[in-house]
Amino acid sequence: MSEIEKKAVDESWKNQVEKEKGEAQTKEETFYEPSFMVFISSLSMQAMIAMGKLESPLDGKTEVNLPHARYLIDTINVLKEKTQGNLTPEEARFIEESLYNLRMVYLDAQKIIK
Repeated sequence: MSEIEKKAVDESWKNQVEKEKGEAQTKEETFYEPSFMVFISSLSMQAMIAMGKLESPLDGKTEVNLPHARYLIDTINVLKEKTQGNLTPEEARFIEESLYNLRMVYLDAQKIIK
């Protein structure tokens, strides 16, 4: 795909999002926009589910999968490293606190399994 085609797709995407946003406002519906903190929260929730601290929303079961939890925690850490200097102070604090809390829960979960 050429740069011109990529730009056309990007512009088309932006126009479609703006149209949907306007339609949602007209209908007084909620239009959800992604944010960095919601994304980190989503990964954190998945890690908590993998550590057996929350029920799976899919089947309501609580299961422990520490390798998957570690992978998710490491993924959040990669995001922290790659976005360093580009986050607001609030976002930086949020990701730091999320990682600290997840790591503490992970260590506790490890002790229980061993």
